[in-house]
Amino acid sequence: MSQFDMGGLGGLLGGFTQKIEAAKRHAAETEVTGEAAGGRVKLTMTCDYNVRHIEISDEAYEDKGMLEDLLRAAMNEALRKARAETAKGIQDLAGGLPIPPGLLGGLGL
Repeated sequence: MSQFDMGGLGGLLGGFTQKIEAAKRHAAETEVTGEAAGGRVKLTMTCDYNVRHIEISDEAYEDKGMLEDLLRAAMNEALRKARAETAKGIQDLAGGLPIPPGLLGGLGL
């Protein structure tokens, strides 16, 4: 009889798969907002990187180049927040185990 319990491993992986699916659902439902220029441009996206809403103040329309920069800054802030939220979820999921980047690609890492 083997000391390595393959049946137990299957149960562990099955539970882990369910946790991954729950994390994906959480990422799709969790929203973050990036802002630029004191809120002149706001961009809201989910943690699975779908943009839900963009809000642009009238003042931001005055200069096309500035508006492009503000949109880029708001997007980058929202992406940083989404990545941080996703990384936090992965840490919780893994229980502190180091998971190589890209291993859970569907979660954005």
